[in-house]
Amino acid sequence: MKSFLVLLFALFTLGVTAADKPNVVIVITDDQGYGDLSCHGNPILKTPHIDSLASESVRLDDYHVAPTCSPTRCAFLTGHWTNRTGVWHTIMGRSMLRENEVTIGQIFKESGYATGMFGKWHLGDNYPFRPEDRGFTEVLRHGGGGVGQTPDYWDNAYFDGSYFHNSKPVPVKGFCTDVFFDYAKKFIEQQVEEEKPFLAYISTNAPHGPMHAPEDYADPYLKQTNLKTAHFFGMIANIDDNVGAMREWLEEKGLAENTIFIFTTDNGSSAGTKVHPAGMRGGKGSPYDGGHRVPFFMHWPKGGFDKEQYIKPITAHVDIVPTLIDLCGVEAPEGVKFDGVTIRPLLESKDTSNWPDRILVTDSQRVKDPIKWRQSSVMTSDWRLVSGNDKKGTPYHELYSIKSDPGQKTNVIKDYPEVAGRLKEFYENWWDEIEPTFGDPARIKIGHPQENPSRLTSHDWIAETMVPWNQSHIRQGVDQPGHTGFWYLDIVEGGDYTIELRRWPNEGPVSEKAITDGIPPGDLVPGEKPFRATPGRAIEADVATIDIGGKEMEMPIPEGAGSVTFKLALDAGPTKLTARFNGSDGAVTGAFYAYVTRL
Repeated sequence: MKSFLVLLFALFTLGVTAADKPNVVIVITDDQGYGDLSCHGNPILKTPHIDSLASESVRLDDYHVAPTCSPTRCAFLTGHWTNRTGVWHTIMGRSMLRENEVTIGQIFKESGYATGMFGKWHLGDNYPFRPEDRGFTEVLRHGGGGVGQTPDYWDNAYFDGSYFHNSKPVPVKGFCTDVFFDYAKKFIEQQVEEEKPFLAYISTNAPHGPMHAPEDYADPYLKQTNLKTAHFFGMIANIDDNVGAMREWLEEKGLAENTIFIFTTDNGSSAGTKVHPAGMRGGKGSPYDGGHRVPFFMHWPKGGFDKEQYIKPITAHVDIVPTLIDLCGVEAPEGVKFDGVTIRPLLESKDTSNWPDRILVTDSQRVKDPIKWRQSSVMTSDWRLVSGNDKKGTPYHELYSIKSDPGQKTNVIKDYPEVAGRLKEFYENWWDEIEPTFGDPARIKIGHPQENPSRLTSHDWIAETMVPWNQSHIRQGVDQPGHTGFWYLDIVEGGDYTIELRRWPNEGPVSEKAITDGIPPGDLVPGEKPFRATPGRAIEADVATIDIGGKEMEMPIPEGAGSVTFKLALDAGPTKLTARFNGSDGAVTGAFYAYVTRL
């Protein structure tokens, strides 16, 4: 009886606490740079709703992320340096967030929050890397790094199509961004009914290319710029309307007062720098500020963050998780040491003079294995040490006084050797600490009850060259001898397995096509040519081969076959899988899709 009363009291206390906890809505967009907002001076683009949010928010004025998608997202969601998490690329198996990393979804879920993820994940499409495996209780996402990429549902193209709802593909109607915001609202409504605090992570694939916007959003910009940029701006205008509608909806539901509403982006602009670089050098992928300094607005009336306030000291993506833990009063994960810090003192104080002079690092690797000094920036509030490697692999360094030279035009490294030395020393120590983790690849688990069969795609091949990461590549049928790769796997339990190799995935009408078949182009959508509009080329393929766990097998491909299936026994443990189609003419085509099933 006594233990029952203790439990009842604990549940009552938890309920009272939960009612007071702030909700969290995070909107993070894709490839939208600092200058891609009218409140930041863009002369063409109009973003009135985000501008309004900015005018009622704490604004991180010197906030930095990684120069590309997945690396930003892993740091933003874990509070750890990008390269520490195993995510230093956007493809080639280097976009999968290591299993030992703890995400904001897990942290908030364990503190009683409902956690939803809607849109772009880009940290792995197989167990144990999917958002539903990493603490998010409700998920609607596309596959890979964008709609129409190789892991995405076949023939998706921004409008309609199918997305993965809690691991299962479901058909949707409408433009991608509208769909993700709509699902987020449904998720929030359910939590309101259940009186649970919520964290909604709305991660749009827009305005990532290819550039497709609803025509009524793109048309106003067609007379002022080209088709690509008009649809890039059109996607942002659509995001802007969705942000405005979401904020109005939260107000109507009585949720706005105690909801932390965040708007930010994942890297520099991919298409807007020629219109408005906001005085910065570089764009997406660049180690200069234009590649990684992005907007960050936080609005929370109950917390006192509802008036425009600029935070000048340097901050970064690794600070967001520890800050939200602090603001929301949730329990930090045991045994996890964040690379970022809570910036709550900055948010709540008008005097930042006592804030320490921090050093932060960002880089753009985008290679199979990290390279020291590659496309890196070592940053303080006053300085940027930008580094790279020449064609011989020798590092070079440039130093910029960022406050007097925000466009990073004048390299002053010869004038301030002591500053450069201090930043180089920090980077050397930083690299030495994280380098030992580079040899621990993320492995897709095979034969696990949470995913059986496992659907492997060429997006995650480990390779020395570019891999087929979008569905246009699959349609083209890459058949260069050196253009194949392998998957890192972990066989969870030894036993009998089947490995089905396919050139076309087993979804929709294309599932009936032969490995060697070509297919017609798919339908166009507004804007640029979608991936699906590439004609599917016929290929030569007579023999299928696999190499896994030291076992090499081959099988003839019957005429007209859509797949070839191998049956074999596999031992538990780490391994890798290579799968190919070989033609009598010497052509070698990697199996773009492999379905591995434990029997």
